[in-house]
Amino acid sequence: MIPSNHLLRSFASLALGAAITLIPLSAQRASSQVPLFQVDPLWPKPLPNHWILGSVTGVSVDAQDHIWLVHRGMDSLTARTEAGTGTNPPTAESCCAPAPFVLEFDQAGTLLNSWGGPGQGYDWPRTPAGIAVDSKGNVWIAGIAAQPAALAGRGPAPPSDAHVLKFSRDGKLLRQIGQPGRIEGSFSKTTLNRPTSFALDPATNEVYVADGIDNKRVVVFDSETGAYKRHWGAYGRPTNEAPRPTYDPDKPPDQQFNVVSCVRIAGDGLVYVCDRRNDRIQVFKKDGTFVKEGFVSKSTLGEGSVWDVAFSRDPQQRFLYVADGSDQKVWVVRRDTLDVVSSVGAGGRWPGHFYGVGNIAADSKGNLYTGETYEGKRLQKFVFKGLGAPAGEKP
Repeated sequence: MIPSNHLLRSFASLALGAAITLIPLSAQRASSQVPLFQVDPLWPKPLPNHWILGSVTGVSVDAQDHIWLVHRGMDSLTARTEAGTGTNPPTAESCCAPAPFVLEFDQAGTLLNSWGGPGQGYDWPRTPAGIAVDSKGNVWIAGIAAQPAALAGRGPAPPSDAHVLKFSRDGKLLRQIGQPGRIEGSFSKTTLNRPTSFALDPATNEVYVADGIDNKRVVVFDSETGAYKRHWGAYGRPTNEAPRPTYDPDKPPDQQFNVVSCVRIAGDGLVYVCDRRNDRIQVFKKDGTFVKEGFVSKSTLGEGSVWDVAFSRDPQQRFLYVADGSDQKVWVVRRDTLDVVSSVGAGGRWPGHFYGVGNIAADSKGNLYTGETYEGKRLQKFVFKGLGAPAGEKP
């Protein structure tokens, strides 16, 4: 006779097995589906006045689904040379000019507005970096230029970028935090050092700054007054100004940030930080409490793999899109596990390919916009085509 408790365990096992096999196949398939995209090769429309872009270093989408970019520009000689008119003797008629630093497009790719550059009352960055548009339509811009070595007979070297700027959407200065060349280290409550990116929190009127290349921290200010709130380093620890070791994927994770290239806030309030040269994303609460980390293309060396991130636009924001300017693709990452599930694009010049994809943003429809730095120098649109089977390779 079989003992009663054994019978109970057997029935329980059978019931559990039945429960597992009764999960609808459609639900299983849905859990393995990923976002799919198709490049729009004719977006944006040609710029007026024969303008051309320099390296695109920031992309943002505002509440109206307008797409903003900031680029590094180029001097007139470089523009003419790229057009074939800077040679001696000239080989072509003059045709091209550098576009203004800040450009605003609508969904159709039509240029709506443009501005930027040195002006009265503020310090335009020598090397513009990230851009973000807050809920009120204000435009934030960072700069990452380092101080070059002084050249004999040419006077003092220009100072490094150590500030961020807040403008109205038509380019009127509203606030400047920090000053070029004024650097006090990673514990400072008033200065920055080559900041790269922003996240804006309208619930608290705070701006999170990826103070990122030299200070290697996230620092939070009041977005209206510029008053300091808090800052933190990797794992939510105090910052450390010791030189960072060269990244080695076979060694234990670095206990400090290397290059903080982005900071983003999800709908649930979690803060996502790109630690670019350490190939990782770290996640925090708004007070800097560490939550988790995940690696993306962990074997990538040099400039690293995690340059920028954007969130999918479903209510749960199930996916992260990671711009990887080293591997020349956008990784699709599950936000809950930080596992890579697919990718978009590959290295190259054709539409849908990348050369230095360093920035990414998503509109309300789930479409992606990417900016390419280095010699990529372009903005691309990838149209969201729904969910489907993974198509990209996994690192």
